[in-house]
Amino acid sequence: MSSGIVIIDKPGGWTSMDVCAKLRGILKERRIGHGGTLDPLATGVLPVFVGSATKAVEFAEKGDKEYLAGLRLGVETNTQDITGQVLSTRPVTAGQAELEGALPAFTGPIMQVPPMYSAIKRNGQKLYELARAGKEVHRDPRPVTIHALTLLGRTEEGDYLLRVRCSKGTYVRTLCHDIGAALGCGGCMSSLRRTMAAGFTLEQAVTLERVQEEGAALLLPVDRFFGGLPAYRIPSPRQERLCRNGNSLPAPELAAGEYRVYDPQGTFLCVSRWERGRLVPVKNFFGCV
Repeated sequence: MSSGIVIIDKPGGWTSMDVCAKLRGILKERRIGHGGTLDPLATGVLPVFVGSATKAVEFAEKGDKEYLAGLRLGVETNTQDITGQVLSTRPVTAGQAELEGALPAFTGPIMQVPPMYSAIKRNGQKLYELARAGKEVHRDPRPVTIHALTLLGRTEEGDYLLRVRCSKGTYVRTLCHDIGAALGCGGCMSSLRRTMAAGFTLEQAVTLERVQEEGAALLLPVDRFFGGLPAYRIPSPRQERLCRNGNSLPAPELAAGEYRVYDPQGTFLCVSRWERGRLVPVKNFFGCV
């Protein structure tokens, strides 16, 4: 059975779940999940976890992400991107200098009102379902962090390209909408390409066509996702048995933090956290490759 991670360069027009469904057919594995939803309009990095590696999805969803976003000024839509119904058009009097001057206000910790066209639930119903029924409800602002927001240049009249590095839960189309509102002309997102998610980049991404050709050979071992953590190799078979049974291990020599834990032969076993001189299991990955 296949197990591991494949970084897909998601094509436009596909949902993230479309990609997972396609991979289930190619890899003949039902247990498949992705590490962060991309709207159909968006392309780029979609980490997909296969088989027992799906245990890592909960960690992948929490990480920062980076995007190249097209900003179109002078147009507002009901979805806050160019796929939606146009609500208003206005002349664009702001130039590149004014746009660049507006960006610092959207950098750092900010409060963002999620869009109606989103999967957030209110009273058990998804907001986009309410929006499609013609209803708009109050949404409380939510804290997000824009770690970096850079204007890369103008692509054509009224259209600009931004690089955005942000926290989990950030809606880049809402960011584009809010920047346009701050400039007084309105705005929406015209394109979106994710360049980094879960620590993986476009350089590591492959197309669905390539997965169709090469299959499971493209899967990365699940411990690659935790490559930023220091590694600890269990020194004895006895301690390995303790670890596999879910017990903590004595490790007074280690510093505080989380570790990738391997058996004496170098097989990845789990992620553990150092607490009071012991490594306490956080998540086991027995059987993952």
